[in-house]
Amino acid sequence: MGQLSERSAGAARNNLRRTPVWLPPALLTLVVTSTGLGSAQLWRDELATWSAATRSPGDLARLAGTIDAATGPYYLLMTGWTRFAGDSTIALRVPAVLAMTVAAGLLAVLGAALADRRAGLFAGLLFAVLPGTSRYGQEARPYALATMLAVLATLLLVTALRRPSWPRWAGYAAAVTALGLIHLIALTLLAAHALVVLVAWWCGPAGAGVATRDQPAANRDRPAAGRDRRLWWWVVAVVPVALVAGPLLVKARTQQSRQLNWVHLARLDDLSALPGGVAQSGVVGGLLVGVAALGVARLGRRALLPLSAVLLPVLLLFAAGAVVPLWVPRYLVFVVPFACLLAGAALDAVAAPAALAVVVLAGLLGLPDQAALRRTHEWPRSAPVDYAGAARVIAEGQRPGDAVVYSPRHSWLFLDLGIEYHLGDPPRDVLVTEDDVRRGDLWAAECPQPAQCLAGTARVWLVVAGRHAEPLATVSGAKGDALREDFTVARVWQRQGLTVALLSSRPGR
Repeated sequence: MGQLSERSAGAARNNLRRTPVWLPPALLTLVVTSTGLGSAQLWRDELATWSAATRSPGDLARLAGTIDAATGPYYLLMTGWTRFAGDSTIALRVPAVLAMTVAAGLLAVLGAALADRRAGLFAGLLFAVLPGTSRYGQEARPYALATMLAVLATLLLVTALRRPSWPRWAGYAAAVTALGLIHLIALTLLAAHALVVLVAWWCGPAGAGVATRDQPAANRDRPAAGRDRRLWWWVVAVVPVALVAGPLLVKARTQQSRQLNWVHLARLDDLSALPGGVAQSGVVGGLLVGVAALGVARLGRRALLPLSAVLLPVLLLFAAGAVVPLWVPRYLVFVVPFACLLAGAALDAVAAPAALAVVVLAGLLGLPDQAALRRTHEWPRSAPVDYAGAARVIAEGQRPGDAVVYSPRHSWLFLDLGIEYHLGDPPRDVLVTEDDVRRGDLWAAECPQPAQCLAGTARVWLVVAGRHAEPLATVSGAKGDALREDFTVARVWQRQGLTVALLSSRPGR
């Protein structure tokens, strides 16, 4: 019986070794990120994606020229996707699910290439259970795609450094160019790539930590001419990035005052909050940093690539964010896989049950945050915005000839987009003189003389941000004056983050 059980255990180990290293992390990530995919409503940023993705290419180009050039390529991609899959909440988020799934698989392959198979496997499994992987894998925004492309580009770089050839460098060039188009800030990863290439050029692949264990010594320390070719091939490979992403960066820089007017300059305490921000859990982020630090010590020179892929983008964005408002933790989500790779190397040093126990612990510690992010994507989680609830109130009481007014109109809550998305056929937006599509913007232009535009309207649905017992009193400016003079409040409904009021015109108006 003992020999039989040993043979069974050996057969199980052999079957596990024959399983592609990318498969378990990819499957786990797919399951985790797909769970509750449509539970949380589209939040404000996703509403912007929906608005952009449902426009024509010409209208999208105008939008990119006005406010959102940096996200324009992603919007164009989503435009094609929505034509195929529709614009339901789940359909809009599926590309992010698929991107995170691929990222997990690629991470396992990269870990196996830089360390060994077990390190790659544990890195991918740990990545799969992070709340941040679910948060950005369930969001119709470019961060999951950027994460996937960051891992892909790094894997292709390692391959090209080990076995240089023009097809491999061309693949790398295509990946980093796509990375820049999807997420400009992710190009800070090129600083880590440049460092590794320079070290490989100077010391050979072994010195850069990208040589395989079984790579012949002659290939580890190539002659100067070979090293020179690798350096120049990398320089040539990043030329398309400059040509394609450069103009996009220049245009985005001119839009920064509108696009990032809510961001503050970076402070030192922002760095301490970063692990919790990108992992979407303070305790899980702290655990990841601690285990990753052990992985750095274990990998030695092989830690150069993943460690620099974490630290250099963070330091570069922090330095820039201390001068101009750029510091937003989610912009750095693409560095998380490399921290997981370092952690995977640390877990490789212990027995498999102990390593899996750490992965399970990370998953359990993140369960409260996993549940919270499936309720709402807003931050803090305790402040959701119930666009769907407000839309249902209007749908249940709407009559022909009704109008709708939003306050505030020009805010990042996108009250109008939220109601339009859930209502489908909303009342006439009576104050709009030029809609957001025609303006090439995310906000419509409103009537400068609201009283004239409201004339002849019998009932108005007023949607205001926040919960208010007297919503009409919160409307400021000429719009508020006109509403208070010509209408009375017939009924008020309060929903999470929003208040809906039905206004009736005063007798004789």
